Amino acid sequence: MSTLITDAARAATPIHVIGAAQWPALRDGLSATARSFAGAMGFEPKPGRHLPLAAEGGGFECVVLVDDPDKTEAERAFACGGLASVLPPGDYQFVGDFPAAELAALAWLMDGYRFEIYRKKPDAPLARLVACSRLDAARAERLASAIAFGRDLINTPANDLAPDGLEKVARDLATQFGAEIEATVGEALIAANLPMIHAVGRASATAPRLIDLHWGKPTDPKLTLIGKGVTFDSGGLNIKPDAAMLLMKKDMGGAATALTAARMIMGEELPVRLRVLVPAVENAISGSSFRPGDILRSRKGLSVEIGNTDAEGRLILADALALADEESPDLMIDFATLTGAARVALGPDLPAFYTTDDGFAADVAAAGLRINDPVWRLPLWMPYDELLTSRIADVNHISGGPFAGSITAALFLKRFVEKARIYAHVDMFAWTPTAKPGRPLGGEPQVARLVLEMAEARYGAAGRVNERPSAHPVGRRG
Repeated sequence: MSTLITDAARAATPIHVIGAAQWPALRDGLSATARSFAGAMGFEPKPGRHLPLAAEGGGFECVVLVDDPDKTEAERAFACGGLASVLPPGDYQFVGDFPAAELAALAWLMDGYRFEIYRKKPDAPLARLVACSRLDAARAERLASAIAFGRDLINTPANDLAPDGLEKVARDLATQFGAEIEATVGEALIAANLPMIHAVGRASATAPRLIDLHWGKPTDPKLTLIGKGVTFDSGGLNIKPDAAMLLMKKDMGGAATALTAARMIMGEELPVRLRVLVPAVENAISGSSFRPGDILRSRKGLSVEIGNTDAEGRLILADALALADEESPDLMIDFATLTGAARVALGPDLPAFYTTDDGFAADVAAAGLRINDPVWRLPLWMPYDELLTSRIADVNHISGGPFAGSITAALFLKRFVEKARIYAHVDMFAWTPTAKPGRPLGGEPQVARLVLEMAEARYGAAGRVNERPSAHPVGRRG
């Protein structure tokens, strides 16, 4: 990971973030060597372009990045941070006014992430950022480390991260922050009335389990995070085609997001009673696989007809949601790589977000844009609930047709929540298919930063709830 240097007196190559109209004045103030280099490179000050300018005697006199005024301030900050992976090794420092200094520094650290534990490759020198004096460098390092932790989890293949491995990661995290943790494993899930988690995971050679972490004072507001932990999804008896199975190591991206957000919340010592639930399973195939047409009992008591075994995530989430809902949390959010329908609608970069609380939804949308960790609200359209009708059970867990797949999945989950003051569901991709500033190709714990932002806004450092009117890493980074 790129290093954030806190010694502001350290010599560093200046980075000028300028508008296109500022280029002539900056160019005229450069050395003859730098001006000549810019001319030889045919540099034009178009938004998003950058250029390291050669200095007399070698090295760089400065770096120029042309700002894009059509982007949000957060997107512009990430463009600054994106220089980390394109600049040559060395020390750099932003000078003058530039967008969102703290967010740019965090994006710089995020951009320098590499997942290389399976490659015999020597550590390469990195572009390093000298922090300005007004930057909380320690916080940026903590958040970037948490994001790298989540990326490592998603990027690690299933042969090295089965449900028991996910439990070990959670236990290590609990030890690091002094949290309480327990796991209900295998047949004990039946005794604990978590039958759908057991049914989905029982075909695997590694027993299914529910991981349950608690942290914080019991008297503080209850914040509950639930992450889908399918460490590999074959599709079950409704087996996926080979191309659809290639990225299924990331089907625990919801669990990685929940654990990443938890690490951030505990690291910032927010005044909340945090609970993290991860139903961890492998959706495998064997003689004990659950089948299309089976009727499963759920913790809530609803009977669930199985329409397709490749829609397993909502089943394990339903039991976890029902359990969490029993203690009436102030805010409960689940995260899941749940439906292809959400990706068709919104693409890989924009997770679908559902809630019944309009005020909370508005806050989330605004915060996501502010920190460049966006979501897009889709409706819990109740007329579609009838698509989940079963002739022989209380509910079918999928609809009978091709339409509104993400919405019907969210409506299914909503049936298992009654007491939570605010409930939200996030349908995410957890993967960056094309590298972008601050987001290298690979696993991405989307919305983890957004959860921290919302928790800090709602509960703050003083532990007072802002009432609304509406009620150790798995891998090594380079």
